[in-house]
Amino acid sequence: MLKPCMTTGIGSLPHHSAIDGCGLVLSSFDIPFWPQFPQLSFKEFMIPQFSEGMPFLKLDQGKQLIWIEKNASDELERFYESCTPESRIAISEDFAQGLHAFLRMIKGRRFSILKGHVTGPLTYTLGLKDDTGKAVYFDEEYREISLMLLQAKTRWQIDMLKQHAESVIIFIDEPILSALGSSSYLGVNTDEALRLLQEMVKTIKAEGGIAGIHCCGNADWPMVMNSGPDIVNFDAYDYLDTLALYPEECRNFLEKGGYFAWGIVPTSDAIQRENPDSIREKFHAGLRTLSEHIPQDLIRSRMLITPSCGTGSRTVEEAVKIFQLLMRLKEDLE
Repeated sequence: MLKPCMTTGIGSLPHHSAIDGCGLVLSSFDIPFWPQFPQLSFKEFMIPQFSEGMPFLKLDQGKQLIWIEKNASDELERFYESCTPESRIAISEDFAQGLHAFLRMIKGRRFSILKGHVTGPLTYTLGLKDDTGKAVYFDEEYREISLMLLQAKTRWQIDMLKQHAESVIIFIDEPILSALGSSSYLGVNTDEALRLLQEMVKTIKAEGGIAGIHCCGNADWPMVMNSGPDIVNFDAYDYLDTLALYPEECRNFLEKGGYFAWGIVPTSDAIQRENPDSIREKFHAGLRTLSEHIPQDLIRSRMLITPSCGTGSRTVEEAVKIFQLLMRLKEDLE
């Protein structure tokens, strides 16, 4: 199943062709993943992509706006009738061209592991707002509806990928974790944040999947690890020091079978100045930092490597460079 230093990627690509983007993924990673293409459509952005089926949803693709606007219809009742604890809700090609192109391209093939992803419940509910500008997180009913919707789409996604792989990884993408605790999100309860993450992790594991949590900034790493994921994906290029603040929790996580997925190749403007030697040096500097309190052989045995985040905001040429640097690092570490 998972082996040390296996490579995979994070959600988005900058391509305007789903076929070209999927082809790049399939030729670049040990663990292929289906990509998002935000430059193809607003519906491929993190919030819209998993919004189909949400009651009272409004979407204006031209203005790139999405919101909840309640009315007197029976949409809410119909949602509760159709969405059960075992429900599967499809992600259509209109909202995920990369997923459907990927599934077509791998038809008839069998992989050891494939990776999917879902927008995390915190990022989703704090990013989606109602017509008054209030985040749906602060509406208890809509917070729960959002969780149910994301769980149903995760189950369906695992079903699709399982047809082509022995194992399926799903990353719960939670960039908002880096902002929790700031003045904008003081109303977010830590216990509730933990519960939402735990519920998503449980859903993935209940379907036989491998659960990962991705955050490309600082985060409450003990809370992330305590939510029960198999993999924690962090930005090892810019934020490794924040993880190193919790050596005991990190060691316990690894000793219990967890993996750290090192996002060691930057997807920021920093990529323009990086090369194989500099990435290798950055990695070994990070390894020295973590191994001050954790055995290096333990770290190395429970390690995956990834870009620091998605590449959707870069150029295609930069995305190719990011993936090539990752593959070169993998070769150096073997």
